[in-house]
Amino acid sequence: MNSTAPPAALSLDLDNQWTYLRSHGRQAWKEYPSYLNLAVPRILEFFRARKMAITFFIVGRDADQDAHREVLAQIANDGHEAGNHTYGHEPDFNILGPGRIAEEIARAEIAIERATGQCPAGFRGPAYKLSQAALEILQKRGYRYDATTFPTYLTPLAGAYQRFTSSPAARDGARRGSLFDGLRDGARPLAPYRWELAEGSLLEVPVTTMPVLRLPIHLTYLNFLAGFSTRLARSYFLFALRLCRATGVGPSLLLHATDFLGCDDVSGLGFLPGMKRQSVEKIELLDKIIADYRRFFTVLPLGQFAAAVESAGGLPLVTPRFTPAGPRGGKP
Repeated sequence: MNSTAPPAALSLDLDNQWTYLRSHGRQAWKEYPSYLNLAVPRILEFFRARKMAITFFIVGRDADQDAHREVLAQIANDGHEAGNHTYGHEPDFNILGPGRIAEEIARAEIAIERATGQCPAGFRGPAYKLSQAALEILQKRGYRYDATTFPTYLTPLAGAYQRFTSSPAARDGARRGSLFDGLRDGARPLAPYRWELAEGSLLEVPVTTMPVLRLPIHLTYLNFLAGFSTRLARSYFLFALRLCRATGVGPSLLLHATDFLGCDDVSGLGFLPGMKRQSVEKIELLDKIIADYRRFFTVLPLGQFAAAVESAGGLPLVTPRFTPAGPRGGKP
């Protein structure tokens, strides 16, 4: 690790098998299939070997299951940070009413603290979904940072891909992403900033996309590119890192559990980018990507990265603006 390099963040969304099946309209999700007891030990071993700590955003429903308690406790035991990824990983989290949002956040807190011994100080909404109501609730509950925003102009394209790969029922029920949504998402800041809220402010650490071009650089996208060429995927990532250094952006790189799993581990997820590749291929790519990341930056868990950017000061205040949507889910 290059300890003299500027700070950067590394986090992992611990989305479980059932969350992907539900978002693509597969009825098998209702049985809550899980790969956590396979994926988490593999992930922990990967970072243990590299003497690294990262942030895991954990879904509360999974933390509530006795079958997952031991493996989730090991996340904290290995020195990683536990973050809140809501209780139910609701695909339309951003249009829930404030009461439902508060419940999703609070129930997850309780379950995650029970499983890991850590009360989360950081939050990431499912599928990059966020609202002003969620920000206000996080600020009131004393969260240190949010890490949800994903500044890319490809939001409508990503939505179209998901509808194309989903069941007819999921397509019919999906909330269509508009061009306006994409323009608004893409125009958000890449570097950390503070949301200006009614009763204070809250630090935002965006999921980094490529400076200038605003194209994704997270590992799932790199695995998609690696399906064409691993050299292309790595060259693309290196170009993004150089742009981050040139523009002064301290990146926040996102992983998913599926970046450590392949078609040899889990069946039925072939609709996800990279899930037609073997796990050994994906981990070989990940090993190179993480090594490259550490050559350019001092890589930290999100909580430590948040502390570093706050201590540096000079963070701009940003007024929350989200596409209007009527609240769903009761409890105004």
